[in-house]
Amino acid sequence: MFGFHTIWNFGWIKRQMKVYGIVVAFLVLCVFLSFANEFFLTWGNWTNIIRQTAINGILATGVTFVILTSGIDLSVGAVMALAGAVGASFATAANPHSIVLAIAAGGAVGIVLGGLNGLAVARLSLPPFVVTLGMLSVARGVTYIFTDGRPIPDLTDGFLFLGSGSILGVPVPILMLVLVFGTCWFVLRHTVFGRHIYAVGGSEKSAITSGVKVKRVVTLAYVISGFMAALAGLVLTARTTAALPQAGIAYELDAIAAVVIGGTSLSGGRGSLVGTLFGSLIIGTINNGLDLMGVSSYYQQVVKGMIIVGAVMLDASRRR
Repeated sequence: MFGFHTIWNFGWIKRQMKVYGIVVAFLVLCVFLSFANEFFLTWGNWTNIIRQTAINGILATGVTFVILTSGIDLSVGAVMALAGAVGASFATAANPHSIVLAIAAGGAVGIVLGGLNGLAVARLSLPPFVVTLGMLSVARGVTYIFTDGRPIPDLTDGFLFLGSGSILGVPVPILMLVLVFGTCWFVLRHTVFGRHIYAVGGSEKSAITSGVKVKRVVTLAYVISGFMAALAGLVLTARTTAALPQAGIAYELDAIAAVVIGGTSLSGGRGSLVGTLFGSLIIGTINNGLDLMGVSSYYQQVVKGMIIVGAVMLDASRRR
């Protein structure tokens, strides 16, 4: 039985906030925005929020694997653009192919680029920041070369279904997020590979001593991040109805922000996909709320930058 003095014990409150703080923050944000704008709580608006959050949620899910190993992936936004362009090139009205082939082509781009990131970090022991920053530039340049700097329009209805279709009334992007989240959550929580991800991030030396194949684990983490970036890029391309060479710019910032806001430590070894999901919802809700209130996109960038800095400060405080 919890007595009155126990409930209001500071230590107990602190422990509960560590577990449920991200949920409380999300609910407080929703309450505030519901008073700030009358349209915020409408069903149509919430469908739009979740549909928009699905892309960042898929992207952030992959980034979570990398950050849990104490790495970072700055290339995901550019990988999104290249994968979306490659996938779309197999699904134009002038060059129609199966939607499965388009998804496979885009997914292959993400796997290859993620694998190259992972090999450079794990096998060559290069800093993840430098490797993925270089890949960001390479992937963005290849996207402009591949598209000749022009959009790829006239996509087939089957491909557009990824971004605007629905199954039993549920938008396809949301169903894809649920599938991705459920699969990755199971991998992290109930498989040997998931335990190895946490072990590598917690202490690489201890993981090696325990027999964990650290290089393989790190490489696979970047492969997963690359594949999720490709999947998010395909959905984004389908939503915009054309493959844009400038797609995905600054999406890596939203993804990293969602992961850190969700409680995953930048030093690795601690965090969860549930936190990442709520972090993505918070980012999506803030974007939507500021749009409804007519706040300029310039100020929105300032707000998101402050959120990222605040999340990093909070992470540093937790580590101390």
